Amino acid sequence: MSDPVVLLDDLCDESEELDRLVGELTKEQWEAPTPAPGWTVAHQIAHLAWTDRAALLAATDADAFAAETEKALVAPDRFVDEGAEEGAALPPAELLARWRAGRARLQEALRTAPPGTRFPWYGPPMSASALATARLMETWAHGQDVADALGTVRAPTARLRHVAWIGHRARDYAYLVRGEQPPAEPFRVELVSPGGELWAYGPEGAAQKVAGPALDFCLLVTQRVHREDTALVAHGLDAAHWLTIAQAFAGPAGAGRPARTAPGEA
Repeated sequence: MSDPVVLLDDLCDESEELDRLVGELTKEQWEAPTPAPGWTVAHQIAHLAWTDRAALLAATDADAFAAETEKALVAPDRFVDEGAEEGAALPPAELLARWRAGRARLQEALRTAPPGTRFPWYGPPMSASALATARLMETWAHGQDVADALGTVRAPTARLRHVAWIGHRARDYAYLVRGEQPPAEPFRVELVSPGGELWAYGPEGAAQKVAGPALDFCLLVTQRVHREDTALVAHGLDAAHWLTIAQAFAGPAGAGRPARTAPGEA
């Protein structure tokens, strides 16, 4: 994993890029539907503000975060939706200000955390680096929803290496959250970065391997694209199955996105 300072700088850059995309939107554009059913652009930013607040609690007040976790366990899907709906109901300027202030406070908390600190989360405790990686992954993924809603094509950046890393790292979680047993042997993942470099994870010579564009892999593990709409290649039955269930985010298994082209269609 990258140095925490580098990760936090990249998280800041990822957030700023999304901020530039939404900072001058009209009220109608804030209300535009995104690919997530029932969620507008405002819901997406509200969700990021809400999860930044949760991360800040984890980093600064473990007891308060534990209380929030208890609420989430009662109805996890509803808990997330209610947080997004509350923020989406705010005037756009107020929502934008809330998101900006919250992410700035989180940056400060993570940058000043003592080395080796681990924070509670919705799963195993996380280091500052891991929590920053998770926030970057979510910011990028929900930013993709916003870009899709606005008809904007974002240029992929080297920051995707963090999303790819967590996507590979979360392999076993994707099985366990569906009640399946993860394969015993590790997988190899070989991705071509936006700049043409090779990003590789897992042991060389592994029987199960996934290869292809890093952007496609990141879209898949954040469930922003259907497996059939990627150029990813799986070597081995276990690797092929993983690509149908992969998820880089904590929480219940998502439904994913439908294929753009139905089987048999041109």
